[in-house]
Amino acid sequence: MERYIEELQDLLNLKSPTGHTELGIKVLEDRFKAMGLFTYRTNKGALIAKLPGIEENREVTLAAHIDTLGAMVKEITNTGKVRMTQIGGYAWSTIEGEYVEIETMDGQFITGTILVDPESSHVHGSETSTVQRTGKNLYVRLDERVSSKEDVLKLGINVGDFIHLDPRVEVSKSGYIKSRHLDNKAGVIALIAIAEHFIDHDIKPNFTTNFFISNYEEVGHGAAAAIPEKTSEFIAFDMAALGDGQSSDEFSVTICAKDSSGPYDYDLKKRLVQLAMNENLNYKLDIYPFYGSDGSAALKAGNDIRVALIGPGVHASHSFERTHIEAIDNTIKLGIAYLTE
Repeated sequence: MERYIEELQDLLNLKSPTGHTELGIKVLEDRFKAMGLFTYRTNKGALIAKLPGIEENREVTLAAHIDTLGAMVKEITNTGKVRMTQIGGYAWSTIEGEYVEIETMDGQFITGTILVDPESSHVHGSETSTVQRTGKNLYVRLDERVSSKEDVLKLGINVGDFIHLDPRVEVSKSGYIKSRHLDNKAGVIALIAIAEHFIDHDIKPNFTTNFFISNYEEVGHGAAAAIPEKTSEFIAFDMAALGDGQSSDEFSVTICAKDSSGPYDYDLKKRLVQLAMNENLNYKLDIYPFYGSDGSAALKAGNDIRVALIGPGVHASHSFERTHIEAIDNTIKLGIAYLTE
């Protein structure tokens, strides 16, 4: 697991917000090709890698998304403040104080910090702590000498430029991984490890397996199209959300029974639970009322497939996320068991 955690750290530090995932897709494309897998891209830019199975006429698809949360420049004020629009669904308060890089169209990266207006309690008193954090009062303070809109434009910054959040990746001695964007790069590394298991051991899965790396999941349509046509079963690998009222934890693989899009396939869920029990894995069953996945997108698009959702438990999802190596390990092992049952 150690080298996969090192690889995960590299993925977490790689910039890939929804709508700007080419770098992440290219890294994963090269990774699958190095294993000897055939790969291709969809028109929308998603990546598919194919691993031949014992039974080639039936296929299954395992999906994870490389795209992450982020922001874009929405407005440049007359005083040189950069207002933002969100990419993905998160609470504005979870990005206050974050370091960012604004990527200009000509490839420059300009650093800054997300602050609330009014910024200082020494100047504005209690207003700073009580004001609601919204897109109207959060802004990027640029690390440049700017005091006007014209100053910002001269730097090459324009409306529509991507704003990258600092992931702040750390791995503790106790096995915890702290970072933004564990949703869903923890799922992506699980797919890499599963594929490599079969290559390294020179064995085939029971069925030809497609590894689908989607790039628009955070905005709801990641796997809505281009699922390989022979797919009969589809498993989305995505984070399991922890919190009050949830059964998931940071050490287990979670099998999701239902999310905001409705219940997942009952028989497939039962099979996954039995496999987890057979392999003595730490697993949980859970329901996410405010959650959707690539599986949700695939079903809503009208695909005639059985769908399940599994993944490692991630605390503080869409905020200051954290998981544990054990959760990723259990997710990998369940994926391997599914392909060899």
